[in-house]
Amino acid sequence: MKRKLLVCLVWVASGLTAFAQTKSNKIDFTEYTLPNGLHVILHQDNSTPNVAVSVLYHVGSKNEVQGRTGFAHFFEHLMFEGTENIERGQYMNMVQAAGGSLNANTSFDRTYYYELLPSNQLALGLWMEAERMVGAKIDEVGVETQRKVVQEEKRMRIDNQPYGTILENTFGLAYTKHPYKITPIGTFEDLNNAKIEEFRDFYKTFYVPNNATLSIAGDINIDETKKLIEQYFAKIPKGTKEVPRPNITEPAQTEERRKIVYDNIQLPAVIQAYHIPAQGTEDHYALSMLTTLLSGGQSARMPKAIVDKQQKAVAALSIPFPTEDPGLFLTYAIANMGVDVKDLEAAVDAEIELVKKELISEREFQKLRNQMESQFVQQNSTVAGRAENLANYHVYYGDANLINNEIDRYMKVTKEDIQRVANKYLTKNNRVVLHYLPKSAQPSN
Repeated sequence: MKRKLLVCLVWVASGLTAFAQTKSNKIDFTEYTLPNGLHVILHQDNSTPNVAVSVLYHVGSKNEVQGRTGFAHFFEHLMFEGTENIERGQYMNMVQAAGGSLNANTSFDRTYYYELLPSNQLALGLWMEAERMVGAKIDEVGVETQRKVVQEEKRMRIDNQPYGTILENTFGLAYTKHPYKITPIGTFEDLNNAKIEEFRDFYKTFYVPNNATLSIAGDINIDETKKLIEQYFAKIPKGTKEVPRPNITEPAQTEERRKIVYDNIQLPAVIQAYHIPAQGTEDHYALSMLTTLLSGGQSARMPKAIVDKQQKAVAALSIPFPTEDPGLFLTYAIANMGVDVKDLEAAVDAEIELVKKELISEREFQKLRNQMESQFVQQNSTVAGRAENLANYHVYYGDANLINNEIDRYMKVTKEDIQRVANKYLTKNNRVVLHYLPKSAQPSN
């Protein structure tokens, strides 16, 4: 009894410490909008001599038109081809020569570029992002080069990767009308059929200052940085085209959908996906805590029960996809050798049903709150993380200051809320189920 009490006190104490840290380490920032529509967020942290320069374009795969999928992801690659003033293939070399690194990523809802540089190279990062915004090379050479790159990426990471088509098949089965039914990688056919004029039109529509957020964090002087931003970005003209935003509501799912996929794998897998509300809604926070309860570490419910105790799986987890429009909550389990896929599905279902029927204990709830606080602190522990989160909060929520207080929304979630959202959304009529089986199990016709 004393040991249990001590454990609880330690958890409570660590939780209070983490919470105190989130309150005391307030992230100050300055934000404003240029006349051309470019939104700017600046966070000064002079503790280390580095800076993160990032630009978030509010365009992802959901903004693509039918028959031209994959454009947003394709542009993530194409934007490194060069500009009017940066020679083809030199973008990465210039950043690395300055002692920095860079990368980009694309999702359903955004495309994000960033450079991590020594702080004395801030001007270089700003100039290069301004170049990308105003004068990117959209020509036949670059398009053909990146077509091959993207196609090879799809072959390696999706088509020829064990379980690589899970998201493609899951989203394709879960959505019937919303653009989320096509994952950001798109299709070979659409990219091959697209003409150069279509790529140029996409660039002129979405890669404009009024569809972008410039977020900078690190060893900067705010006033000097503002002058550099004025120098490099103020003259870039505002986009003249209306930025299209899809206004498509996915019809409510009323019955379970199932699919069997025969893949180049040795061990079967079970994937379940439930429709959930968009990020930022009240239920989103309860669902985020639910997924941490189920798979937030090796001691979480799914790996502990299905992997360690029952030994029915080699891996078991849950993954919510936070998206701008209503998204999906996935559970994913790979069967242990000799375990039937139906038994594995039943084991996953049992863990879901347990959350729905029984309120979690106070001990487990405090552990969960501590995990959420720790995650919140960690994701803002670097200048790169702060730059990205400031941009995300502004674009998706219209409130960059959530970088300081979004944790309050998680702390408002109760044990009853977690049980309630499990019962509300994790229902069979609201889900799709995929069984991934080895190709050797495929019936011969």
